[in-house]
Amino acid sequence: MAGRINEEDIALVRERARIDEVVRDYVQLRNAGGGSLKGLCPFHDERTPSFQVTPSRGLFYCFGCQTGGDTITFLQLIENLTFVEAVQRLADRTGVQLRIIDDGTPSTPPGMRTQILAANDAAAEFFRRRMLSDEGAIARDFVTGRGFTREHAEYFGMGYAPKGGHVLRDHLLAQGFTPQVLVTSGLVRDSGWDFFQGRVLWPIKGSAASVLGFGARRVWDDDRMPAKYVNTPETPVYKKSHVLYGLDLARTNIGKKNQVVVVEGYTDVMAMHVAGIDTAVASCGTAFGPEHAHLVQRLMGNRGALNGEVIFTFDGDAAGRSAALKAYRDDEEFTSQTYVAVEPNGLDPCDLRMQEGDAAVRELVARRVPLYRFVMENTVGRFDLDRADGRLAAARAAAPLVTSIRDAALVSEFTRELAQIIGMDVDDVRREVVAARRHPHGGNSGGAPTNPRGSAGHYGATRGEGTHGYGTYQGQAPTGLHGGAQRHPDGDVSPIASRGGGAPALRVIDGQGAGAPTGSPVSPRTVDSDESLVEATGAGESVPSTPWPDPRDPKLMAERGLLKLMLQYPQLFDAQWALVEPEDFRHPTYRTVFDLVRTTQPGDGWQQRIQEATHDDVVQQLVVALLVEAVLHDDPTASYARAYAARVRLLSVVDDIANLKSRLQRTNPQQDPKAYNAMFADLVTLESLRKELIAAQAAAPWDED
Repeated sequence: MAGRINEEDIALVRERARIDEVVRDYVQLRNAGGGSLKGLCPFHDERTPSFQVTPSRGLFYCFGCQTGGDTITFLQLIENLTFVEAVQRLADRTGVQLRIIDDGTPSTPPGMRTQILAANDAAAEFFRRRMLSDEGAIARDFVTGRGFTREHAEYFGMGYAPKGGHVLRDHLLAQGFTPQVLVTSGLVRDSGWDFFQGRVLWPIKGSAASVLGFGARRVWDDDRMPAKYVNTPETPVYKKSHVLYGLDLARTNIGKKNQVVVVEGYTDVMAMHVAGIDTAVASCGTAFGPEHAHLVQRLMGNRGALNGEVIFTFDGDAAGRSAALKAYRDDEEFTSQTYVAVEPNGLDPCDLRMQEGDAAVRELVARRVPLYRFVMENTVGRFDLDRADGRLAAARAAAPLVTSIRDAALVSEFTRELAQIIGMDVDDVRREVVAARRHPHGGNSGGAPTNPRGSAGHYGATRGEGTHGYGTYQGQAPTGLHGGAQRHPDGDVSPIASRGGGAPALRVIDGQGAGAPTGSPVSPRTVDSDESLVEATGAGESVPSTPWPDPRDPKLMAERGLLKLMLQYPQLFDAQWALVEPEDFRHPTYRTVFDLVRTTQPGDGWQQRIQEATHDDVVQQLVVALLVEAVLHDDPTASYARAYAARVRLLSVVDDIANLKSRLQRTNPQQDPKAYNAMFADLVTLESLRKELIAAQAAAPWDED
């Protein structure tokens, strides 16, 4: 039994697994100067290289899609692995013997992952050849019967598992694989019999070429396995919640088109791709869940903006509507726009293609509608809207759907759309939404579920065939709308007094900076909605996602440059260095990084620990970017660092002076002489400080005006 990997071994893996060597397995790299390498990003489509690797720091970063990290992170993303799986893969590659700290979970022997992947690849080739043999005729008939050709089957890597008990086992044993590897891979049962027998198969791959597992469909009436579709059981390389069928074929197009189409079956994926929808994928033996959503987000390169499309295809029957409701409640997992494409006659994409051709499949996707509108219209459609009581019942049934939205601005917008769909006055619908928020578990005459998105409950119905694309949903504890967001203080606070009396603000070497990282403050957000609705629902202000700073913003270049120096050359900032304080950083995310720098204890692995000190993905990626970006001076000195810091502080002081002058102009010295004199004294102090900082920034070359 085993559990956590020893931290020293993880550090050794990072040290031995050279990032340039690992990345070269997937990306063609060339010299970028300054000890860096560059190439075309494997995570999004591009023509000009923006993907950079810095071997000296063991980091990669793409300036196009803002994806970055170390060698372990790269392997996780490119092969769709968990952290532990990526460490194990790299340990096998570098010969590191991992020590496991026992916590009661099963362990995977060193090198087992590599052997399993090799066995899966060998099995895929075996199945492919068997499909072309005489005994594979029934599998070929299945392919043609679903409207596909031999070329299609070869493109998707389809195969056939023969009957016979242990034909595959004997074949792989003869190739040198051990019984332990075959059982652990899920290819062979503990009894020694082949897991797949007499079935047509599809290889399930990660974002690269390795086969992780298989999906199989029965084609014989005397098949002893009752399920029409079965998948490889959970193995060290195959986790059904982390894989998507068709991902290896769709990955590049998903990044290029910023779109993914989620279907329910293997043949549905085939039909979509053959029809020209080359961004289609399907989950394998489980519902499309949060891990799948995160994977899709990474492929689309989303960073908190609604800049991509996730399109679900559902049947037009009750199960399809139920699946759509489940997807709606999971919608917060996406940062992209979510749509639904429904075939009104209940045909899945494969059947639709067989009956009406490729154009009908493309038209199905083209007719997509926003998911929220589909769900609301289906909920409302169960009521007689020609009657006043029917309209009221429809509003009460749909109101919980509206209250489940976290963003207060969307609550107001969805309320207006719901009123339009039902044909009611928006104020009447707003009252029902407010009531649904106040009494989330109260009586609901409409019969619609009242628990908000994210609350525990079961929605959706497992399809029972194909890949079981949408299944029973077991939710989390209720989350609802965010409460009031933190606001910036806006009172008459002295710009000098608010700095804490000039106490030292930065401690890089001895780590004595006071307090923990504060994170980025949340600015007030203007919401175009009815204030009474927001107040009554408890929505307050929605908390915005962490903003990504524009590296080209000239007003922020000094902040970015200083943080690069702090992260890449911490030796330039001694224990007594206190020229810059958090308030000097205008951008909240830069301020967060500064807080991490000044509060992370120095020592071995300092840069890595800074990244691990936050769970905010945007902040983590920004730290990687700042570590990878070149500093314009090859050999910066302490005086150069001080000049940079003086520039950042100077810009902040100039702002303080402007604000103070504005307040002085608005203050009558006759009516409030005490306040006026105090502000004037502060202004004199700030002007003196400004002159000192101008001289300090001139003490070394300046390169980012």
